[in-house]
Amino acid sequence: MSISRVGVDIAKSVFHVHGIDRHDQVEWRGKYKRDKWLDAIVKRVPTGGEIGMEACASAHHWARELQARGYHVKLIAAQFVKPYVKSNKNDRVDAEAICEAMGRPTMRFVAVKTVAQQDVQATHRIRSELVQQRTAKANQIRGLIGEYGLVAPTGIGQLRAALPRWLEDAENGLTDDFRVLLSGLAEDLRYLDDRIATVTERIERHAQTDPVAKRLMTLQGVGTLTASALAGALGDAQAFKCGRDFAASLGLTPRQHSTGGRDRLLGISKRGDSYLRTLLTHGARAVLRYCEGKEDNLSHWVRQLAERKHANVAVIALANKTARIAWAITRHDRAYDPGLAAQAA
Repeated sequence: MSISRVGVDIAKSVFHVHGIDRHDQVEWRGKYKRDKWLDAIVKRVPTGGEIGMEACASAHHWARELQARGYHVKLIAAQFVKPYVKSNKNDRVDAEAICEAMGRPTMRFVAVKTVAQQDVQATHRIRSELVQQRTAKANQIRGLIGEYGLVAPTGIGQLRAALPRWLEDAENGLTDDFRVLLSGLAEDLRYLDDRIATVTERIERHAQTDPVAKRLMTLQGVGTLTASALAGALGDAQAFKCGRDFAASLGLTPRQHSTGGRDRLLGISKRGDSYLRTLLTHGARAVLRYCEGKEDNLSHWVRQLAERKHANVAVIALANKTARIAWAITRHDRAYDPGLAAQAA
């Protein structure tokens, strides 16, 4: 019998495969090196067969390679594979579990990202990491300088302004040795500022040239950073059946703990893309803050919600709605219509 479905446990150097036929009988188990496993797939699996992998490091690259060879690729989140792992965990068992999971009729799959999407998301990840490094560097400077009795006002801008004054003031109690160290820390901070500015400029150029990002920037609370990140995450939006699915992938929908016919909704799940969820939440907070006096449907809707609920509830509801609107205008290739915003689902 020909092999119809293959589960692949990918790694850095050694790949395990588990293939079955259309009657779910095991036809192939194997272990191959990185440069050999694709050739083994081509030899053993007919074109059009299904290949499944966990959606982990390098999975999108291998998925594109398999698609180029005529295979249907299914990527599965690791948490959905875990229930199918039998007994002790090892790479061979993982490949079998992937093969089993991908055959479930209600399984959820991860869309294969394009190279362009990965470029955009890599840029955002680099910028996010640089911002974290800058925050850590600023906190280090504050902590060290505090040991000498000097305190900078709150804010990174205030710290930048205080550094030259500390270095030039000969009467503030800083030793010559520490001034040398502080000068190096100030240089580190300037370097991180420059790197963040360079990467941010790259993101802004993408947002100004990408047609999807340009449409997304017409939404309230969506600037260049958020529009670029949304465009990178959505792609053509075909991976999500509806706007709620996209909002759920960002962790903006409620967790549920229901039983016995009694529905019980909790706070938002906070699963999925925390970076994009944060951007949308900050944007929604800005919209709520400045919506007073505006008469468009969305501003009217969020004001009424804030009057009935806590402000944080209104902010999350608006972030959820923004994600759904972003999905709708991307999936259907439409411009943003403010008149329909309050009815978006």
